[in-house]
Order: sequence, then C-alpha cells, then structure tokens
Amino acid sequence: MRGRTVDLVVFLALSLLCVSLTAAEAQPARGVPTIGVLSGGFPTSEAQRRQSPFWQAMHELSWVEGQNITVERRYAEGHDERLPVLAAELAQLPVDVILVPGPREARAAKAASDTIPIVFMSAGDPVGFGFVASLAHPGGNMTGLSIVSPELSAKRLELLKEAVPGISRVAVLTNANVNYLFPEMTHTAQGLGVTLYPINVPAADQLDHAVAAMMTARAEALLVLSAPLFGQQVPRVIELAATSRLPTIYPFRYFVAAGGLMSYGPSQTDTQRRVATYVDKILKGAKPGDLPVEQPMKFELVINLKTAKELGLTIPPLLLFQADEVIQ
Repeated sequence: MRGRTVDLVVFLALSLLCVSLTAAEAQPARGVPTIGVLSGGFPTSEAQRRQSPFWQAMHELSWVEGQNITVERRYAEGHDERLPVLAAELAQLPVDVILVPGPREARAAKAASDTIPIVFMSAGDPVGFGFVASLAHPGGNMTGLSIVSPELSAKRLELLKEAVPGISRVAVLTNANVNYLFPEMTHTAQGLGVTLYPINVPAADQLDHAVAAMMTARAEALLVLSAPLFGQQVPRVIELAATSRLPTIYPFRYFVAAGGLMSYGPSQTDTQRRVATYVDKILKGAKPGDLPVEQPMKFELVINLKTAKELGLTIPPLLLFQADEVIQ
C-alpha cells in the first residue's frame, strides 16, 4: 500500500513538471529587449553609430547593444517602395520598439503594426499625417518629435532674404513629401516681396533637371526643403547649388558641413538625444500614447564663409552675429 502511495506521488510530480515545461514552451521568456530601426537611407558603419548622439545618449541611459539590448536594422537604401516589407519584417520578429527617422518610415511602420511602440525622430505634422491624435495626448502606438516644418521653412526664407537682400525670385527644391509646407511659405514670401518657384524633384534621377528648371525660372536664390530624398542625396544637392551658383539655404547643418552656404533648423544632436529618452521610457514600460509629442527646443543657424566667398557673397555682419556656428 505504501509503495503504491509513493508511486502515485511520483506520478503526480512528474505530471506537474510536464505541464510546467509545456507552459514554458508555449510562452517562452523574452530575452533582452530588441529595438527595430527602420530607415529609408543607407546602412551606417559601427564607427558612425558610436558617434551618433542617439546611441551615445542610449549608452548614458545604461542601454548597451550586445549586452542588455539587441538591435535589428532594416535599410531601404533609397527605395521607398521597400519600406512596407522591411517594416513587416521587424513587426514579425517581433521587436519591442521601432525607431524611425521621419514620416515615410513612420507611415510604413504604422501600417505594419498598431501595437508595437513606434518612435519617430522627426515628423513635420504628426497630427495631420494621422500618426497621433494630438501632440499632448498621442494615443495609439506612436510618439516622438515634431519639427514644426511650416514655421521653419518660412523662417529659412526670411534668413535667405537677410543674407541676400536684393533677391526677388527664389527657387524651392521640393517634392510630394513636403509640399504641405508651401502655404506658410507663400504668405511669408508675399510679405518679403519674393516670388517662389517650386522645382519638383520626385526621385534622385530627376535632380539633374533641377538646374535647367532654375535657369528657366531665372531664380536668384534657392531654398531646399526638408524632404527625405534631399537628405539622402546631400553631395548631389550641394553640387546642384554650386553649379547653379545660387545662394542656398538648407534645412540642416550637415548640408553646410558638406559645403552648402547656410542652414537653419533643429539641432540634430539635441533631437537625437531627446528621442533616446522616449525609447528608454518605452523599454521601461511606458506607453507611447501617454508620452506627449515634443517640439524642438534648440535651433541652429550655420553659415559657411568659404562657400560665401566662392559665390562672391558678403554675409551681413548682423546675420553672422546671429549664427550659432560659422565655418571658415
């Protein structure tokens, strides 16, 4: 009798162990969290990532790739049509959060998942794009930073007029991704006595035609809008401006560092570091819908005097005084 009791106890213990193992197999424990990076651009090197303000900030927040986080990166390499497929790959892995640089990637990520948190580095109009319900209360699974582009583009036009007071005809490098910026710019242009001539560039292979279009418009200066395409084609855009010999203002510092005349826009260093705090909070359990969309806090005016000299242009002293950085 006693032997049968022992056998029964062993049988029950083994049964419970099997049930526990089955449950564990059905619900595997998650390992370290995974960040998905979705970009329409090209892969970056490890050295570039080490210098990235975003990854530096993540390290300061105690997140180290290969130790307590893993990163899955997907790059469309200039082919926007690939973004939905790449976003779906990240969603199926799955990842714990998807980081996207701009609205094109954000749109693809949102279509791939309405549950995985998505953080965008910059979005001109996240409410208008349908990413969030409001800046203060995003709701849903998206949040990040808005770069208030309409106001910025108007300010850039003012600065361009200040740099070259006599201009009255300004070509605007644009495409469908940023045409929503025009209403605010047109209003500003009227007040400045400037006529805008939009030069539509839908794809990289159309950039070469822009010079002819600017000549036809008899443009006296050029304003480059913050379309993702232009950010992917910085050397060609700079060359285009140099060939046309037009004073040009760009949306971000890296254009001027590459040889452009001047730029005005949010500090990319500040923006990337602030985005890291969003990712940190989400990895620690915060819901993206509860994290308000922030707007830029720090802007920078950068002027390249070497390029100004090549154009035979003298930058007004007051504008130089306002500059956050002057490249000699």
